[in-house]
Amino acid sequence: MNAEERQFLLTAAWLFVRHGQPARARALVEALVEADPRDGVSAAALAELMLADREGFEALKVLRAADFPPELARAEAVLETRALAMVGRAAESAKRWKRFLEARKGKGRSWIAQ
Repeated sequence: MNAEERQFLLTAAWLFVRHGQPARARALVEALVEADPRDGVSAAALAELMLADREGFEALKVLRAADFPPELARAEAVLETRALAMVGRAAESAKRWKRFLEARKGKGRSWIAQ
């Protein structure tokens, strides 16, 4: 699948979500992740749909299998933080968010206390 086809399917999935059909969106995004589990964009979309369905453990698996480009570092951190919190790992969730902030702003500017 080329980048244009992938973008078309992601756009179609977004439209399905916007029009109240998340199951159809999820089917499209699951197919994309199955075709390339390392695709960070598709993994982020699938993780978001899984989190909406309260499937935190499954979302973590998808997120951890993917490679995220630098421009999606924030999305990766937010999704992983949410998934960790959802599965009851609050301390790990806070550490994950803190790591993101420190990488982005520097250790001295992170607003999460040690």
